[in-house]
Amino acid sequence: MDNIPESNSAKGQPESLTNKVLETGASMVQNFEPPKRLCAHLNAFHVYASNPSRISEANHYCAHVNDEVRQCILYDSPAPNARLIGIEYMITPRIYATLDPEERKLWHSHVFEVKSGMLIMPAPAGVPDAVWEAAENKEMEQVVELYGKVFQLWQVDRGDTVPLGRPELMTSFTAKDQFDFDRVVGERDRRFGVDSGHKAEVREYIEEPEVHPDADALWKKS
Repeated sequence: MDNIPESNSAKGQPESLTNKVLETGASMVQNFEPPKRLCAHLNAFHVYASNPSRISEANHYCAHVNDEVRQCILYDSPAPNARLIGIEYMITPRIYATLDPEERKLWHSHVFEVKSGMLIMPAPAGVPDAVWEAAENKEMEQVVELYGKVFQLWQVDRGDTVPLGRPELMTSFTAKDQFDFDRVVGERDRRFGVDSGHKAEVREYIEEPEVHPDADALWKKS
């Protein structure tokens, strides 16, 4: 991955040596079992449900709660001091179908994200491309079925240097003509050294599930 920022524009003074020592010491003795459960790093884009012209890139760090529920912490980059900008929950179609109709409108599908190559699982250094591609495709075979609900907590896309305002409901795209796919995704691809077009080709075999009519509500408004 090239050009990944090592710093951010959060308001405040650089971390002091005292705090660095304290956090290092704490990490050696405290129990951090919940974050140890994180098992996948995914990268994609979300759009504000209140303003579809605004897009936010998110690095998802996800863990299984159980076999039907995942929970993800969203960061603005994969750098060590990345800002935590939101959360996403993912559930299976079986659970989604049990929700009431108004609740279902808050959730989005992942079919377009997977099939277009927009959703990626960045590869760690040193892993052969073919090996990682197989692992990524296995992950996509599962994610394509899931429904997600995202809340943005820090609006870094508009330049906020601290989290301001209320959480914003986000959703995802369901078609390329909803945004400038080539520019937005292409710029991300260059930074991570990936090719979303190639990913779309190798995912052609992944079957597209039927999306519940209540999902992706933003794109169904008259």
